[in-house]
Amino acid sequence: MKINLRYISISCLLIIAGTACNKFFPESPLPDSVMDAPLHGLSAEQNKVFLEGANAFDRVFVAGDGLGPLYVANSCGSCHGNDNRGGLNTILTRFGQTDSTDNTFLAQGGPQLQHYSIPGYQPESLPVGATSSRFIAPIVAGSGYLELVDEADIWKMSDPNDTDGDGISGVPQLNTVPSWVNPKGKTINGKYLCRFGRKASAYNLFQQTVNAYQQDMGITSTFAPMNATNATSGTQVIATGNSEISNNEINANVFYLRTLQAPIQRNINDPIAVRGQYIFTVIGCEKCHKATLKTGASAIEVLNQVTFAPYTDLLLHDMGQELDDHYTEGSALSSEWRTTPLWGLGLAKKAVGGYFLMHDGRARSIEDAIILHGGEGNSSRNNFKKLPKSDKEALINFLESL
Repeated sequence: MKINLRYISISCLLIIAGTACNKFFPESPLPDSVMDAPLHGLSAEQNKVFLEGANAFDRVFVAGDGLGPLYVANSCGSCHGNDNRGGLNTILTRFGQTDSTDNTFLAQGGPQLQHYSIPGYQPESLPVGATSSRFIAPIVAGSGYLELVDEADIWKMSDPNDTDGDGISGVPQLNTVPSWVNPKGKTINGKYLCRFGRKASAYNLFQQTVNAYQQDMGITSTFAPMNATNATSGTQVIATGNSEISNNEINANVFYLRTLQAPIQRNINDPIAVRGQYIFTVIGCEKCHKATLKTGASAIEVLNQVTFAPYTDLLLHDMGQELDDHYTEGSALSSEWRTTPLWGLGLAKKAVGGYFLMHDGRARSIEDAIILHGGEGNSSRNNFKKLPKSDKEALINFLESL
């Protein structure tokens, strides 16, 4: 039998090439280790828009594109690394409002401090007499689920008068909403239930995104045509009337945020993590960090009537004096904060090089964050302190699995 050496040589080369490729190209990451993938089950057209939105999210603006003249960041992705929480380099400063009677410093550049500027302009500084708070960038993965929780379900979780006597009195944020947001639902004294942001002051992802373009990057749009001002230097920056970003790009970015996969819990059957989840409930954490919520109706089929696990109730809670920065937004007290979703917590450390938890990143470990829970969180904090070391470790193991 005649052997064709050419075919043998080609076969050997293919085997060697395949082996070499496996060495040079790492395996794809597991779905539970990333958060920038689209929801499973999107249509081909929806995936196309998702990719357009991903490009918009990561687009880096320069002065020639309209960046600034005053700004905080030059892209969405620069603050929300890997679609998770931000690090210390993502902190921004909000200022000017001390109670629910609205911000009195809007004419002086409020509510956000732009600490960078393009050449020829001066960055902002805090006006005299303005209170302020530092906000670290929140997680954005899974935001589409949070947007679709029915308002009625959020109201059901609230207990403003603590009628059950458990020390928890969460309340919804009620805030004025610009007409271009086209809000729906019932109003109370002209204000709508809001849910996004550290103080839950934004109505939906559309408003949050438009605000971010304008306030974070100085990118004007048909919805928010005015640039930021720097009253302390006498600079009044007024838009020319030309939008610096198209409505299509904004809408694609919003769709991207709505259809990002939710963080997937890891080690779900690990006995220590399972015990930690039990402890999480027993010591009272789950009273605010609700394990499961459900979306309402959605035109995006994979988001329609879905139960999910964000570990938040989307309500405002009084967290005590330790976390009172004497600044607020909307109807929230200065000591009230929206319950932060805990999903993705275990991936945050790798995403930004460490833990930077609470609204301003002051907590450098999960235990530090728990200890900072005062006010309505005081009972759970005290219960945590009483736990034996093994139970504390189990609880943290569970939280790191999220």
